[in-house]
Amino acid sequence: MAILPSEGVSFEVDVPVVIIGAGACGLTAALAAHDAGAEVLVLERDDNPRGSTSLSAGLVPAAGTALQKAAGIEDSADLFAADLVAKTHGHTPHDMALRAAETSGPMIDWLMETHGIEFELVTGFLYPGHSRMRMHGPRSRTGADLEQALLAAVSSAGIDVMTGASVEDLIADADGRVRGLRFRRPDGQLETVGCQALVLACCGFAGDAQMVRRYIPEIADAECCGHMSNTGDAVKWGLALGAAVADMGAYQGHGSVAHPHSLPLTWAVITLGGVLFNMEGHRFSNEMRGYSEHGAEVAAQPGHVAWDVYDLRGHDAASGFYDYREIAKLGAIRKAETIEELAAATGLPAEALARAFGEIEQSARTGTPDRFGRRFTPDQLLRPPYHAVKVNGALFHTQGGLVIDRDARVLRPDGQPLPNIMAGGGAARGVSGDSNYGYLSGNGLLAATTFGRLAGLSAARLAAKA
Repeated sequence: MAILPSEGVSFEVDVPVVIIGAGACGLTAALAAHDAGAEVLVLERDDNPRGSTSLSAGLVPAAGTALQKAAGIEDSADLFAADLVAKTHGHTPHDMALRAAETSGPMIDWLMETHGIEFELVTGFLYPGHSRMRMHGPRSRTGADLEQALLAAVSSAGIDVMTGASVEDLIADADGRVRGLRFRRPDGQLETVGCQALVLACCGFAGDAQMVRRYIPEIADAECCGHMSNTGDAVKWGLALGAAVADMGAYQGHGSVAHPHSLPLTWAVITLGGVLFNMEGHRFSNEMRGYSEHGAEVAAQPGHVAWDVYDLRGHDAASGFYDYREIAKLGAIRKAETIEELAAATGLPAEALARAFGEIEQSARTGTPDRFGRRFTPDQLLRPPYHAVKVNGALFHTQGGLVIDRDARVLRPDGQPLPNIMAGGGAARGVSGDSNYGYLSGNGLLAATTFGRLAGLSAARLAAKA
C-alpha cells in the first residue's frame, strides 16, 4: 500500500471519477457522481461485492423521509442530529452530525424515486437512542439485499464496476493530488488507471489485527464478524498523503452474536424486555445502553459468552429479520416455560436466575431503576415461554478514519482539503464519537450512504473542473 510518484507515469486508461470499494458507500457515490454527469469506474477487491453492507441488517436511519411522512411520523434533521450527538456524549461535532442528518432523508427519497430502490420503514419498536422510528431497509432486513439493490441500480445506470481488482498503490503529485492508481487482477497482472477525482469507499480496518490492537485494544481479542477485506487501506493511503485522522478508537461492536453461529441477534429482543446473563447467571450491565458497547462487555464475561433471554414479544419482532430466522433454523433458540426449565436449557444456575428475575420485578413494581440504571415497566416483564440464545461479543466495523468536511473532502491536519480525494463510510471519521458507546443504531450505513452521496457529488464537481 504505497504512494507512488506521478512523474513520468502514463496510464492505460483515464476515467474522470474512480471509486475504490463497491459497498453501500461506493455504490451510492457512483450513482451520485453519475447523476451529476461524470463518467465513473468502481474498483472492488472481491470477486463478488459484499463488504460490510452485506453483513449488516441493511437498515439506514434517516429523518424526514416520504415513508415517515406517510406513516405519520414527525421527524427532523435537528432532532436526529441531537440524538447522534447525545449518543456520543457530545463528542461528535454537531455540524457533521447535522450534515449527516439533514442529507439522510433526501438521500433515501432519491434512491427510491430516481433509482428504484425499495425501502420499508421499520415500525413496532424503537431502537435505543433514536427519538423516532427512522430505520429504513429492505423488506428482508438484510444488508445483502440492500447491496444487490444498489448493484442493480448501478448496472441500470450503465456504471462500470470492475471486481477482482485489488488496488495496491495510489499515484500522486508531491502536493497530494492523486493522478491515478495501480491495481492487481486475480492472475497477478498489474494495471493502471488515471483519474481526476478519487473516492475512498473501502471501509475501515476491522480486518487488520495489528491496527485493531493499536487503536482499539479492548476489542482486539473478541471475534471479528466484520468483512475481512477491511484492512485500513484508506487510512494508510491518507496518512501517507498527509491527511488527518480522528476517532480511531470508535467502532461498532455487538454484544448479541449467536454463538458459535456468528449471526447477529437483533437488539429488538432487548428493547422488548430482554436481558443478558453471564454463565454464572448474573446480569452485568444496563442492556439498554446499546448493542455496540456490549461487544466488549460480553467479551469480558466468563467464557467470553452470555445468554440473551427474552420472550414471545421479542421473538415475534425478531422474526422479521433474516439472521434471526437463520438462527432459529440452526436450533440456537432454547425455550422454557419456567425459570427452572430455563436454567436446565441454558446451564445457568436456577437460584441466580430467580434472584435476577425478582430484582427486575421489584424495579418494575416500584418504578425505580435497577442497580445498573435500567428502568423496567410492568409490561416489559418477561413472560413464558422464555426464549434464550447463547451469544458472544464481537467487532463488526470501525468508525474512525480520515477527517472529512461537509462535502466529504479529505482534510489535512490544518483543515485544508487534499486536492481531489473524497471519503465516506468506514474510510472516514463517522458520527459515532471516539469509542464503542457512541454508536447509534444504523450509524455505519448512515455514514456510508450520506457521505457516500456527498463524496460522489464532490468528485463529479472536481472532475468537471479538471
